[in-house]
Amino acid sequence: MEIESTPELALNVYKRLEENISKFRKLVGRPLTLSEKILAGHLEQMPNKAPQEGKDYVFLRPDRVALQDVTGQMVLLQFMQAGLKQATLPTTVHCDHLIRAQVEGETDMKISLNENSEVFRFLESSCSKFGIGFWKPGAGIIHQVVLENYAFPGGLMIGTDSHTPNAGGLGMVAIGVGGIDAAETMAGLPWELLYPKRIGIYLTGKLNGWTAPKDIILYVAGKLTVSGGTNAIIEYFGPGAKSISCTGKATITNMGAEIGATCSIFPYDERMEKYLKTTNREKIAELANKHRELLIPDPQIEQNPEKYFDKIIRIDLSTLEPHVVGPHTPDLARPISHLADDVRKNAYLDKISVALIGSCTNSSYEDMYRAASIAEQAKAKGLKSKVPLLVTPGSEQIRATIERDGQMDSLKAIGATVLANACGPCIGQWNRPELKKGEPNTIVTSFNRNFPGRNDGKRETMNFIGSPELVIALALGGSLSFNPLKDSLETPSGAQFKLEPPEIAPDVPSKGFNNARDGYVTPSQNPESVQVIIDKDSNRLQKLEPFPQWDGKDFEKLVVLVKTKGKCTTDHISPAGAWLAYRGHLDKISDNLLLGAVNAFNDEVGKGKNVLNNKIEPFPQIARQYKQNEIRWVIIGGDNYGEGSSREHAAMTPRYLGCAAVIAKSFARIHETNLKKQGILALTFANQSDYDRIKESDTISIVGLANLEQEKPVKCIIHHENSKEEILLNHSYNKSQIEWFRTGAALNVLRTRVK
Repeated sequence: MEIESTPELALNVYKRLEENISKFRKLVGRPLTLSEKILAGHLEQMPNKAPQEGKDYVFLRPDRVALQDVTGQMVLLQFMQAGLKQATLPTTVHCDHLIRAQVEGETDMKISLNENSEVFRFLESSCSKFGIGFWKPGAGIIHQVVLENYAFPGGLMIGTDSHTPNAGGLGMVAIGVGGIDAAETMAGLPWELLYPKRIGIYLTGKLNGWTAPKDIILYVAGKLTVSGGTNAIIEYFGPGAKSISCTGKATITNMGAEIGATCSIFPYDERMEKYLKTTNREKIAELANKHRELLIPDPQIEQNPEKYFDKIIRIDLSTLEPHVVGPHTPDLARPISHLADDVRKNAYLDKISVALIGSCTNSSYEDMYRAASIAEQAKAKGLKSKVPLLVTPGSEQIRATIERDGQMDSLKAIGATVLANACGPCIGQWNRPELKKGEPNTIVTSFNRNFPGRNDGKRETMNFIGSPELVIALALGGSLSFNPLKDSLETPSGAQFKLEPPEIAPDVPSKGFNNARDGYVTPSQNPESVQVIIDKDSNRLQKLEPFPQWDGKDFEKLVVLVKTKGKCTTDHISPAGAWLAYRGHLDKISDNLLLGAVNAFNDEVGKGKNVLNNKIEPFPQIARQYKQNEIRWVIIGGDNYGEGSSREHAAMTPRYLGCAAVIAKSFARIHETNLKKQGILALTFANQSDYDRIKESDTISIVGLANLEQEKPVKCIIHHENSKEEILLNHSYNKSQIEWFRTGAALNVLRTRVK
C-alpha cells in the first residue's frame, strides 16, 4: 500500500468531494461551509436527512492516520490484541515524545535513544510488519512532519494527538482521537464522529509590526475559553485569511485544541499552493487548483456568515495587538500592553527564569526567521538574552534549513541552546535541577499548552505563551513587564535601545528546504518474516488483556474515589513527564492515576480517603486496594473534565483499576469518547448543582442500566450516611456506543468483527 499522499489519492478524494457535495447541498437546502464540504465528501453513506449538530453521529472514511511514539504504542498493542494484520489506509508513526530536553540536542538524543531503545525497536518492527511508515527519533515532531509531507487540501486525517488539527493550516480536516479510534480506522472500519457545530472566524486586514499568526489564536482562546469550541469545527475565512502564510495558518489551527475544538481549518489559497510546491507536492497543488471550488466555502458563506455559523468572531488583523496568555490556562489572554498591569494586579512573578521557542506550534521557517531578526538586532548592540533561551526545531528539515540560512547562528549568538527535534519541554521532558522544590518561577514560551506541571512537572512554574518573536524580546528584557513595543533595552555601553518589529519573513526559504527524508523507514515488503517481540518481563511494554464484559447488573453503591476541584485535564488524570516511559505498559502507567488532580474533599493534590482504612493516601494506591478487594468506584468531575491531550491512558488506567463511571458537569470531547471506548460510563449531571450534593463518605448507585437507551436519562441514587436521594444523569451514548459499554470496551467489539 502507498503511504505517501500521492496525486492519485488526492484526485480520488476530489472526485468523492465533487460527487457528495452536490448531494449534501440538496439535502441541507443551503450553501455549504468548507468543513461541511469535506465531511460530506468523506461520508461512508449519504444520510436520508441533514445531520443535527451536536446530536447525530456520522460515519466517515478518513484518508490517513498519524500516530506518535507514546500514544502509538497503545494503538499498536490494541491492533495486535484485535488480531489485525495490516493497516488498510496510509498510516505513519513519529518518534517525538520520548526525547529528553535536558542538555542540548545531540547529547539528549544519544541518551534518549539508549533509554528508549526497547520502545523504538517495538515501534519500528510493528510498523514494518503492519505496513506503516516509520519516522525515526530526531526526524521531527509529528504535526510538523505531517504538514511537510502528508497533509493536503480537502483531505480527512485522524491522529492520536490532540494537536493533529495542525494540518488544518493546509486545508485539511484533521482531528485528534483516542487510540482505539485509530486502530479501528486502520483496520478498515468507518470512523464515528458527533456531527460538529460551526464557529466562524472572519478575518479582515493584514498582520503588521509585532503581531503574528499566534496572536490570532491567543485572542480567539481568550474569547471562546478552553471549552468554547467543544464539538465544533472552527473555520477561518475572509480577506484577511489570504494574508497569512500556510505555516502561520497551521499555528492557528494547532492551538484550536486549546479551546476544545474538534478541529480548525482554513480555505485553500495561494499561500498553501506555494507551500505545497516548495515541499515537493507540485502535482497535488495543481490538482487543488483545478478543484479549488471544492476547497473553499460556497460564496454565500462569506457574504453573510452569521446565517451559516453558530457563532461568528470578527477580527481586524490590522489593529490586532500581540497577545500573551497564562499562567496555567491557555485562555487567560490579554494584549502585551496590559501584561505589566496584570503582573502587578495578580502578583505574578515578574522575573522570567527561562524562555523557550519552537515546538510543533511555532517552529516554521517563518517563525525562526522572525525570531532571528530580533536576535540580530540584539547581537548588533552586543546584547544577549538575560535568561536561558531554549530553541526546539519542529523537524530535521527546519533545523537543517535554518542552520544553512543562518537563523540558527543568530539565535545562538544571543545565548540560545538548541534542543532535539522533538516535543521536549512542551510535554514534560524537561529537567530543571536548578529549581528548589516548590520554588515559584515564570517561564515564557511559544508552545500551545500551559497547564500546571505540563512543562517541567512543577506545578509552581507559571507558563506565559506568546509568539516566538515576542518571547525572544521578553528574554532580552528579562521580565514579563517588559513591553518591546514601547520599552527600551540598555546596551553594554549604557545607551538606550528600542527593538524594531521583526522583519517580514518569507513563507518558505528562497533556496528551498533542506531535504530530510533520511529519518524515514518504509515498511517491509515481506511482513510475514517480521517478528514483533515484547519481553514478558519488560517494564516498558505489556501485551493487553481484554477488559471484562459488563455483567448485566446495575452499579450498586460505588465508592467515590475523588471529586475533582477546578481544572482537571488529562495531564492531571494521567501526568506525563517521567511517566511517558510507561505508556506501553498499562499496569505500570496506572501508578500515575489522578496524581495531578485536586481533591475537592480535602484540597490535596493526588490524594484521597481510603474507605478500607480511613487513611489519606495517593489515588493509585487506593485504587489498587479497591481492585484487589473487587470494589468498583466512581470519579466525580467538574466542568470540561478531561480537557487537553488526547491521552487514552487517562481513560484506560481508571478502567484497569476498577472505575465504573465518571460523572461530571461536562466533558471535553476526546476524553468523553475515550471513556466510552474503554467501557467506562461517561455521564453528566442533569442539574449541575447536584455536583455539590456528593460528599466524601457517600456511595453512588447507577440503576436501570439494562434499559440504557439513547437520549434517555439514567437514574442515580446518592447514599449518604443516614439518608439517600435520587438525581438524574444525562449521557450522549448512541446505539453502537451502548454496545461498547455492554461488551466491556470498543476493542472487544472490534475483535469480534475481525474474527
